[in-house]
Amino acid sequence: MFQDKTLTCRDCGNEFVFSSSEQDFFAEKGFTNEPGRCPQCRAARKQQNRGGFGRINRPQREMYDATCATCGIETQVPFRPNGDRPVYCRDCFKKNSR
Repeated sequence: MFQDKTLTCRDCGNEFVFSSSEQDFFAEKGFTNEPGRCPQCRAARKQQNRGGFGRINRPQREMYDATCATCGIETQVPFRPNGDRPVYCRDCFKKNSR
């Protein structure tokens, strides 16, 4: 149904192939426009829009020590417990959230 097309990237000016399988995927998803950027420029733009933070580069979340209100084990949570609510370890939280 579709045939490979050669397109020109609007950012770098290089030619790239818009394959028949990619065209089929675009049609399946209901996309009506052809891609304007080559795969390398698309990836660079996506990285730029994320502020350079991918899963690997994400800053480490600060964790706080706490004691589980149910089982009493020492655990760590991603918020500073202030004592007005019970804090649970991962296992007890899962049991209580069902």
